[in-house]
Amino acid sequence: MTPREILEHSLVFGNLPGERLDQVAALAQSRDVGKGTLLFNQGDPGDALYGIASGKVLVYITGTDGREFSLTVLETGDVLGEVALIDGRPRTAAARTMEKCRLLVIQRSHFTPLLDENPQLARDLLTLLCDRLRWSSQLIEEFSLMPVEGRLARRLLTLAELLGKTSSEGVQLEISQSELAQFLGISRQIVNQYLQEWRQAGWLELSRGRVLIRDWDAVHEVCFQSTR
Repeated sequence: MTPREILEHSLVFGNLPGERLDQVAALAQSRDVGKGTLLFNQGDPGDALYGIASGKVLVYITGTDGREFSLTVLETGDVLGEVALIDGRPRTAAARTMEKCRLLVIQRSHFTPLLDENPQLARDLLTLLCDRLRWSSQLIEEFSLMPVEGRLARRLLTLAELLGKTSSEGVQLEISQSELAQFLGISRQIVNQYLQEWRQAGWLELSRGRVLIRDWDAVHEVCFQSTR
């Protein structure tokens, strides 16, 4: 995707008039990075916004014990670092590429003057931040209200919708049990316990680094039961 195309699909910039969109796109620099590249770490200065022109990026935090806790996966058309772009404060999470990526980078020092001149852009940014707040509230709900089984089912389906490949057999998601555990902040043993139960029930199949969801409705029902 070109800078103009990714901005057109962005919740932040999509409503801008064509001329203003071109002005923002002109600020962007393209950067090609390989798989496993650390884009920024927790605590780093918030000096830039990243748009994903192609590829996938993992956003995560690291606990005091050194364990990583995965927050979300962003893909082509998504943006990250928008909060830091506005306030310039240290990053609250880290980001690492999951595959080869082409990124669109807008430096805060270039963007701030444009934001001052464009009230519509400021309103679009507020909309995006509200969406992120709702996502954060959902994550808090998972941890405070849903049992582990329901949280695992919801996260598995969410990742499958985002990253899964659909076939006649079901939806296949390339993810390890350890990675699933990182998303939920629980042990791999607990993840394996529930996945094995669902495998025995015929809902899914397991192989190294892969989960094939055969019965989507059955796994979804676990989420539904957990919210009753």
